[in-house]
Amino acid sequence: MSLKLTILGCHSATPRVNANPTSQFLEIKNHSFLIDCGEGTQVQLRKYGVKFSKINHIFISHLHGDHFFGLVGLISTFRLLNREKELHVYGPTGIKEIITLQLKLSNSWTHYPLLFHELNSATSELIFEDAKVEVYTIPLDHRIYTNGFLFKEKIGERKLNFKAISQHKEIEICDFQNLKNGRDFILKNGEILKNNILTLDPIAPLSYAFCSDTSYFPDMIPQIKNVNCLYHETTFLKDKETLAFSTKHSTAEQAAKIAKEAKVEQLIIGHYSGRYKNKAVFLAEASPIFKNTLLAEEGKIYIIE
Repeated sequence: MSLKLTILGCHSATPRVNANPTSQFLEIKNHSFLIDCGEGTQVQLRKYGVKFSKINHIFISHLHGDHFFGLVGLISTFRLLNREKELHVYGPTGIKEIITLQLKLSNSWTHYPLLFHELNSATSELIFEDAKVEVYTIPLDHRIYTNGFLFKEKIGERKLNFKAISQHKEIEICDFQNLKNGRDFILKNGEILKNNILTLDPIAPLSYAFCSDTSYFPDMIPQIKNVNCLYHETTFLKDKETLAFSTKHSTAEQAAKIAKEAKVEQLIIGHYSGRYKNKAVFLAEASPIFKNTLLAEEGKIYIIE
């Protein structure tokens, strides 16, 4: 099993010809989640072959334009495409007012259910859950209320140990699901066969942490400990650490320190300031601290295993 992450935009502030603001498309356990929706996101979705119909849940980290100005356009396009399915939007308090006012004044009300889940908690909270996936907020430290998001697979069913099962003719196909669910098997003579003899551990669940705009914030470390992949903003390099502090952004070095302390498996860095023409300098600063660092690149697909 694996997670699939498509970077739609990974630059900060204003969009440019070859530099789009933040947006990502995550596929996890047959779910498709859009993370942030900067200006031009729907164009990027089309460019990289992401089907609009897959998107039922959108997570907005904060209400700075480069993270949500593309949202009302995408919502309006869904309407023009005769969408019928519910669309869930998770974001800071105020997002409903902003979007509904735009729809109202343009007389563009959706013909499909548009459901807002407004966030204001200063502590982490579970905001989405079903049988396969959980999504938690990651409180961050930015100039306005901001969350990252932690996406976690739930532990799946146990795997059948057919070599062990074959030694007991009483176990039939109709018993397999109970074994996958973790139940022991009772033979006709009353003997109990422990489940861990008849099954193997399930595949380890995967996790992805998206950390949007934030200053250097070690408080997040306990929540993202040991995640398979961490995306962390790196607007600046160490030469602009004073500017990073005043604008509440991070440097590549600081993101690498967070990844190292959290013992994550992989780090992806992005949200580059336009003042840096060569992204390789971000990797050069981060990788000596955290070796398994990758640069976010628009259109690139990252497989998380």
